[in-house]
Amino acid sequence: MPPSLQGDERTSRRPLLEIVIPAYNEEGRLPGGLLQLCAKLARMPFPTAVTVVDNNSTDATAEIVRTWPRGPVPVRLVECPIPGKGAAVRAGLLQTRAPFVGFCDADMATDLDAIDVAFGLLLTGERVVVGSRAHAFSDVENRHSRIRELGAVGFRSLAKVLVRGVSDTQCGFKFFDGPLAREVAARLRTPGFAFDVELLARCAERGAGIHEIPVQWRDMPGSRFSPARHSAGILLELGRIWLTLRTEPRTAARPGWEPPLDPVGYP
Repeated sequence: MPPSLQGDERTSRRPLLEIVIPAYNEEGRLPGGLLQLCAKLARMPFPTAVTVVDNNSTDATAEIVRTWPRGPVPVRLVECPIPGKGAAVRAGLLQTRAPFVGFCDADMATDLDAIDVAFGLLLTGERVVVGSRAHAFSDVENRHSRIRELGAVGFRSLAKVLVRGVSDTQCGFKFFDGPLAREVAARLRTPGFAFDVELLARCAERGAGIHEIPVQWRDMPGSRFSPARHSAGILLELGRIWLTLRTEPRTAARPGWEPPLDPVGYP
């Protein structure tokens, strides 16, 4: 079958896997990241799709997605006016319809071969599969400063209080049973950097085990995270998550999105 007809046949069917990419001012990294991701997904033997969530970008991020060439992997744009990576991931997950979903960062710092492992585990019944840079078999190239590394160690220690048994809550490579992801995203209240902690904690609340897998991860240039500017906000977000999860049974009748002030944005 000619490639064009293969593409038409794939895109006419409901995707089995949808991947969300949150994006804020990613005109420099997004084209290369999309090329890598679409090439990887096009080789998979079932329909897939990509959703890029533009999070109030002031550059050409949205236009890159709008004009992305048609191919075997549909790429669509979702707009998210609420600032923060957590808000963008939430918006993207809520727009998915596939039985299996995931999200990854625009820089594709995690080697995409891990998609095969994650998807295979989802097919065997795992409901949450996440990449872990702290896994004993992970290959991590990290050029971060010593201060940032120490901050990451401190963050992980605090995150373990909320998500027990997970060594790396912040790797931007997570895959889920679709209905679970949409149910949890609907209740996600953390719009900033620490949203992963709340997302995983809510999955665990619903009885989902969190399966960590090793990854090949490369520190990519362009990170916007600064320990000096963001550490206080992250601590505040973690405190809000802890308080929300502790008090929510008494306020479960108040669903909906109520973003706190001063969200911490993209790492």
